[in-house]
Amino acid sequence: MQRGSFRLMKSVNKSIILNKIRTHEPISRAQIAKDTKLTPPTVSSIVKELIDQGIVIESDSGQSMGGRKPTMLHINSKAFYIVGVDAGPERIECILTDFAGNIVNRSSAKLALPISNDQFLSILKKSIRDVINEIPIGDREIMGIGIAMHGVVDVSKGTSLIAPNLKLTNIPIKEELETEFNVMIKVENDARAMAMGESWFGGHGELDSMVAVNLGRGVGAGMVVNGKLFHGAQNIAGEIGHMTIDINGEVCECGNRGCLQTFATGSAIAERARKKLEDMANPITPTAEVVFELAKSGNTAYVGILHETGMIIGIGLTNLIHLVNPRKIVLGGGVMKSQAYILPAIHQTIEERILTPKAKKTEVVVTNLGEDATLLGAVSLLLEEFFYPVS
Repeated sequence: MQRGSFRLMKSVNKSIILNKIRTHEPISRAQIAKDTKLTPPTVSSIVKELIDQGIVIESDSGQSMGGRKPTMLHINSKAFYIVGVDAGPERIECILTDFAGNIVNRSSAKLALPISNDQFLSILKKSIRDVINEIPIGDREIMGIGIAMHGVVDVSKGTSLIAPNLKLTNIPIKEELETEFNVMIKVENDARAMAMGESWFGGHGELDSMVAVNLGRGVGAGMVVNGKLFHGAQNIAGEIGHMTIDINGEVCECGNRGCLQTFATGSAIAERARKKLEDMANPITPTAEVVFELAKSGNTAYVGILHETGMIIGIGLTNLIHLVNPRKIVLGGGVMKSQAYILPAIHQTIEERILTPKAKKTEVVVTNLGEDATLLGAVSLLLEEFFYPVS
């Protein structure tokens, strides 16, 4: 198995042609030239290079318009393999995928607290080695490794600045993994990685703007604009979990009061259930999962808690729509397992509070990728570098 020989395409034209093939395959050389305004000789020359490199393959599936059938082009899904990692806060999950995002292998390792930076990195490296080495992929190249990390990430340096649930700071993930594996390493906040996963693999079509919101142990979001992640000036774009919903609310882990995160996480739902139901004759110790199961059994008190959660999330999403006005919002994370109760309340709240009728066109849906959304997002960090023109 080859590692480390892959280098990014630095030709903008090459990236344009690759992306055109990816999004419209099968496609002919003539159609690429027509759509991209590149000259036919330029297209033919670059396509030949891509075929020689094994990145693009040909087929005779084109329909004749009176002459001979055109040769059609496809991305070779077996050209490279990519490792995607969802790192923490409870486990390190890894997948190995082909160039099309098809999952070839998985590995998983538990993180036990307390943990040090060195211990975290050691488990991370072993998990990646396991997912690569367990599958014989022959003489194929590992294109790179994408890491989706919870907390605040310095994307340019590939460093985890703050991993609050692990109580770790300044983890040099990119530096350590580059030394260990000698391939390209991309490190991103997990919610933003999830947004990329939705953009690439979520089946949402070509959108000029989309926001993905992860509702689980924390609340975070990522925004994709024209195929690229938006990070903000200091890499904190998307931290909607710390949007203030109630200035007199509970104290958040960030130190502020009434953040969306104090209402919309699994633990926040369980705590609200405990407080509201503590006067019951035989109170239980609720978790978000228990609240959902009791709601499904017809317990109206627990149904009400989930409806209230949906209303609060809807307020946060209304603020988000007013601020960035995306075409679509995709919701994921463990909390959305209760979508049957939460999603209708979200839709109703947005309907009641949105500023203009046209703003109601922002579609709010639940991910189709399930628990793999963040892992596939980590994979897409490498695909973004490969397919999109260098800015």
